[in-house]
Amino acid sequence: MLLVGFLGCILLGGFKSAATLIGMVPYSESASYTMACLPLFVMMGLIISVTGLGGDLYKAASNWIGHMKGGLAIATTLACGVFAAVCGDSMTSAVTMSKVAFPEMKKYKYDDGLAASCITAGGTIGILIPPSVGFIIYGLITEQSIGKLFIAGVIPGILQVVFYIVTISVLCHINPKLSTTAPKVNMKERVSSLKTVWPVLVIFIVIVVGIYGGIVTPTEAASLGAFTALVVGLVLKRLSKDKLLYAVNEAVQTTAMIFFLVIGAHVFTRFMAYSHLPASIGEGVIGLNTIYHVPRFAIMAGIILMYILLGCIMDVMAAIFLTLPIIYPVIIGLGYDPIWFGVIMVRVMEIGMITPPFGLNLFIVTRTSGVPIKTLYKGIMPFITADIIHVILLLIIPELSLFLPGLM
Repeated sequence: MLLVGFLGCILLGGFKSAATLIGMVPYSESASYTMACLPLFVMMGLIISVTGLGGDLYKAASNWIGHMKGGLAIATTLACGVFAAVCGDSMTSAVTMSKVAFPEMKKYKYDDGLAASCITAGGTIGILIPPSVGFIIYGLITEQSIGKLFIAGVIPGILQVVFYIVTISVLCHINPKLSTTAPKVNMKERVSSLKTVWPVLVIFIVIVVGIYGGIVTPTEAASLGAFTALVVGLVLKRLSKDKLLYAVNEAVQTTAMIFFLVIGAHVFTRFMAYSHLPASIGEGVIGLNTIYHVPRFAIMAGIILMYILLGCIMDVMAAIFLTLPIIYPVIIGLGYDPIWFGVIMVRVMEIGMITPPFGLNLFIVTRTSGVPIKTLYKGIMPFITADIIHVILLLIIPELSLFLPGLM
């Protein structure tokens, strides 16, 4: 994106203009106040991961429902949902839960495909329930309120957890051999396990109440969340020097990767603006609606289908970076709400993380769990089906995404 954008600007505006652009954009984007929240949220998620708080979530969930049919897989999904509320990154969620939950499901002879697939799919919840790296990136590119985007993801995120739980239940009832039941835990031990969940709840409350109550901006909430995670890790004596250095190193690498994507996207966007291509395509698509009377819902369905297909062959986040400068003006021209469209984009981004053959979470989980990629390809299909039904529901009922932002 950076190279194509630079060469395109040379062709259309001359070398001096392109050189000025390439000199300014990396600094202006990296030094952005809003952008500062991204490395902080990534850091927070990694601290929570290395301190074992994700494992505590899973243990508490499995104590309550592990004895049910498919209970450990459902517990994994619930733990992914709660972990998503303090993580914001799909890959971190998938790695954490595959290390914690997969050995436990393997111990109770769960089918490899189901065990690995519920972790792979559950990990994607990390970029829908706030805080969310996906919403931050969408907000930066489209200049929409990150606070409103965060709140808009809450109800769709909870629904995603419900859809996955229903999917697991249906699969286990159709084929009982997919799962076994873990021993039933007495009530005293169940209640006791909830005591280990309080650190995650504290971090979640600090972030969401801070943003939703207008006390802090998303950037301030990110720094507050990272600091709270650090303090919790030290108080619980779970954060050693080596673990902290590992978390910092991973946060730096992840942040650098995302920053380069954002910088490349902005240079590419300037090239698109010079070429007037987005405006021309936007006018053409809007013309389908106004001149040829193609329903705007059909146009939206076509855009979503395009992203799902792109997610099969390339990194869907990169695909969205490449196409959002073209697609976003079309969406606004058709009269759709930009906050609602942000939820749809992040939801489609999640599907792209698990669609064969290029879904990134598939490769992460197959590496950490040892399950063959072919087994994972087969096992993930019911979850992709659930995702598509979920997206259709969000399209039909926009209020699911817009109700909470409307109260802000």
